Amino acid sequence: MVLTEDGRFDNINVIDLKLETGEIPLRYLLCGINAKYIHSNLAIFSLQAYAKERLVRKEDEIIIKEYTINHYVDNILQDLYEAQADVIIFSCYIWNISYVRELSAELKKICPSCAIWVGGPEVSYDARQFLNENPAVDLVMQGEGEEVFSILTNTFEGNMDQIPKLQGIALRRKEEIEDYGFAPLMDMDALPFVYEDFHLFEHKILYYETSRGCPFCCSYCLSSIDKSVRFRSMEKVKHELDLFLAAKVPQVKFVDRTFNCNRKRSYDLWKYINDHDNGITNFHFEISSDLLDEESLSLFAQMRPGLIQLEIGVQSTNPPTIDAIRRHMDLPLLFQRVDQVHALGNIHQHLDLIAGLPYEDYDQFAKSFDDLYAHVPDQLQLGFLKVLKGTQMMLESQEHIIQYRNQPPYEVLSTKWLPYDKVIALKGVEELVELYYNSGQYINTLRYVIPFFASPFAFYEEFSSFYRGKEYHKVNHNRLGKYEILREFLQECHLELPLLDDLMLYDLYLRENVKGRPKWAPELSDFKKEWKEIYREGREMIFPDIPEEIYDSKKAQNQTHMEYFRFDIHAWIQNGAVNEGDYFCLFDYQMRNPLNQEARTVCFPR
Repeated sequence: MVLTEDGRFDNINVIDLKLETGEIPLRYLLCGINAKYIHSNLAIFSLQAYAKERLVRKEDEIIIKEYTINHYVDNILQDLYEAQADVIIFSCYIWNISYVRELSAELKKICPSCAIWVGGPEVSYDARQFLNENPAVDLVMQGEGEEVFSILTNTFEGNMDQIPKLQGIALRRKEEIEDYGFAPLMDMDALPFVYEDFHLFEHKILYYETSRGCPFCCSYCLSSIDKSVRFRSMEKVKHELDLFLAAKVPQVKFVDRTFNCNRKRSYDLWKYINDHDNGITNFHFEISSDLLDEESLSLFAQMRPGLIQLEIGVQSTNPPTIDAIRRHMDLPLLFQRVDQVHALGNIHQHLDLIAGLPYEDYDQFAKSFDDLYAHVPDQLQLGFLKVLKGTQMMLESQEHIIQYRNQPPYEVLSTKWLPYDKVIALKGVEELVELYYNSGQYINTLRYVIPFFASPFAFYEEFSSFYRGKEYHKVNHNRLGKYEILREFLQECHLELPLLDDLMLYDLYLRENVKGRPKWAPELSDFKKEWKEIYREGREMIFPDIPEEIYDSKKAQNQTHMEYFRFDIHAWIQNGAVNEGDYFCLFDYQMRNPLNQEARTVCFPR
């Protein structure tokens, strides 16, 4: 779309926009600065693939460079300079915008003829202000960028003054800023599949979108601005799923904001994934659990453990808060569906909370936390409100007296209901939830210990107060060290916990055969001879899947760990029964649970 002289937007062909071809080819460099190495920037790969298909001047280049926020700015600067690009385009998000600002300013000094363009959510909603504050930046792409970038690559000749009046850009021209608004919404089927060479993405998460937009209007979310949901055709999606499956990639993370907003479509795609399961690939979806129906649950029951995982943004269970953020969900039904999926035992679930929302004080947030914890999610993400540009929450921040950081990620400092000291307290709770609960390394210990406290939140609150009081938060601790810290805290609580040592030991060896043995563990020398005999004679009991003719007792012993316990661990895990006695437990690290990577265990009386 291009703005005509009378102010209208007309559809035109990219070829019609092309100016006279210069003799020297141009090089465009799309730059992504990611939060972690395992991340990839879907946006810049989509821009590259779309523009390359439509590039009229074939001698021009469109290249990609990715970095992380852990790279030194000097190293990124040198690398970008040596690329000798005519245009550098930065993909801007809350986690990298400070890098973009600094790099843009320095690049303009050392290569003043290089045009610097930016795009992404962190610059789209205040393009004029961003250009005023960052004189090194020449142009902002606003909204969906594939078509806009394609037109730019076919019209730019090295002179910013020659760029057409194009819907979807704001630019600096002759020291004046011109703003032509947001780009028109894209046809999803026009977008290319960016993963033509999977080798480029080894050891990285593969992001994939089958829709854009969201039908909901949550006030804190940028997706609520575009209320129209557009879908990629089922034919294209299934073909692209086949490519992922054929390549046997470890994980595909769907970035659709609410994947199951169309029940029939989500069911059809889940069924296709299940029917074509390659036994390896995991698919991650963000969903609304209360939109799940019985048909989908029946399908989930048939799936291989680990085939899919679900992320559910609950955010709060406080009705006034839910109303204030314009979030529409049936909480009783949502939790019913979470429980039904959990009971299947084959799907990882991740529940989200946001601290700092309107009408939720510290005590009410504690209740929301306990409400979610009661449903035993595989991960409980405790996040903090980010007041993003362009959202309704930003417009309402004064009304709710929400104070937030001026710099990205614009995180909440305090609200009318939540003072800063309580935000600090919640930060401490978040840290220990990550270290102890979300790590999955202390699951049985926590299940045993937490009922001795007033509530799950009370446990993490008290533990955090102890942890920070001892200044343990200032030091990185290994796994054994974290066990010792938890034991120290529980000892200071003066609790009678007769099962603690055994359950900690079980959790410790459930994930790995650790080299260092904890000091609270029992001496094993008295059992060594007995265990050798079990390995030699007990194949049918502990390794029934290994044929007798190939069974090697020494190899089996090297790949497992045998431990002594004072009660039947499995009986306690299954129903809380404490059957005292001498028990052995074998941890088999060759056979792991695909959901949590726990070793296969065999527990039997001595």
